[in-house]
Amino acid sequence: VIVIQKYFRRWHAAYLVQNLKEQRRLRLAQEAQEELQKKWEKEEKLRREYEKKLNPKTREDFELLYHDLQLWMQEETERINRTLTGAKRKAALYALLEEETELIACIGMHKLSANLENQKKAILHFLEFYKLFLKCAQPRRWKAFDGKITEMDTQNSLRGKELLEIYRSINLKDIPKDERISVLLTLKWTVKEHECKLTQEIVALIDREIDLMSREVKECNLEGLRKRICTLFLQYIKTPEFNPQVAGLIKVPQDPLTLYKNVYFCHSCEKYLPPSEFPIPASSHTIGRCRSCYQLDNEARKREAYFKYRLILENLRKSEVDYQDDSKIVFLVQLPDMQYLIENIWNCQSALSACSDLYELVMIRWDKQHEWSPWNTILLTKEEADAHLKLHNLQKTYEAPFIYKIEQKHIRAKNYFARIPAMASFLHRSNNQSNAN
Repeated sequence: VIVIQKYFRRWHAAYLVQNLKEQRRLRLAQEAQEELQKKWEKEEKLRREYEKKLNPKTREDFELLYHDLQLWMQEETERINRTLTGAKRKAALYALLEEETELIACIGMHKLSANLENQKKAILHFLEFYKLFLKCAQPRRWKAFDGKITEMDTQNSLRGKELLEIYRSINLKDIPKDERISVLLTLKWTVKEHECKLTQEIVALIDREIDLMSREVKECNLEGLRKRICTLFLQYIKTPEFNPQVAGLIKVPQDPLTLYKNVYFCHSCEKYLPPSEFPIPASSHTIGRCRSCYQLDNEARKREAYFKYRLILENLRKSEVDYQDDSKIVFLVQLPDMQYLIENIWNCQSALSACSDLYELVMIRWDKQHEWSPWNTILLTKEEADAHLKLHNLQKTYEAPFIYKIEQKHIRAKNYFARIPAMASFLHRSNNQSNAN
């Protein structure tokens, strides 16, 4: 029996050691795989950022370009002020200004090419609407009890078919002058059935083209005029009052007067725009400038890049939605508020490791039992955030000095956001919960 026990213990010990070695090997392989994955993700982010700067296409891409230009200008200005004096300093600053002007012009050229691509996308969108327009000319169809398809042209579908034929005709190119005039006259008498400002403008443009054609004006000089006629006629087609069949295919408000209640005036560009075109921070009391004006002012003055803050805010909102506890504060916070929170409260670094790479940082709840708020948050790396959310007792896990430091940051955030009317009720509720606890 003793011999059997001896050999069994030996086998069992060897089995345990082998099992531990295998676990260690798997853990090291997993850690190595995670390190490779992190390295690949970081390289991929850098590659995408470099690609965005090399071939900018979106608003965020140009934000990054102008931000890098501003950083470069600050570094060069500091270097010149530190190393040069007198006339040499003025000459160097002048040369730097010339170089900045050239770079801005280069960015402007990239922006023009990006606008051309956006115009192509707009043309594709127009083609999508053209497909929608084809549906207006289709007859009504239904299947009978015997499986046969029955088609019936209604008054509205016939109207849509008529407008479709006219639209196709006015878009034809290289047709004889007589046929073109005939098409224009058909269009003229069609739109004159409804008297309004739009139809009057179409009729005026048609008369102008006929007059220019009678004067033997070249075809190439009439392209702009013909495009205007097509655009206005397309607008005519999209109006349910003139084309009833389109009412069921596009979203048209029942009462157009209700649109006026949701239109605001931008005092900078002097345009009336919908509310979605106005970035309104949580601390704002009035409607300010539109997004385009903010972007133009940012490119000319501060040249700040909100891309990284936008990523953090989007990830935060996604994580809050996953909690499914009806959190609201995170959706009141806008990009300028998030920027202030990260830069001034958390100093753009992780509270634990002091990592300052914003691509690696996420903002999560400090106490996961309560909804996220500027006074219930912490800025950590992704790995630290995963570990933090697994904790059950923060007081036992973290040391008292660290908890005190986090609480001080929460107090600073409370003092800042307490001035915002939209946050006041949430702050009051948070204070009541703290007193109850």
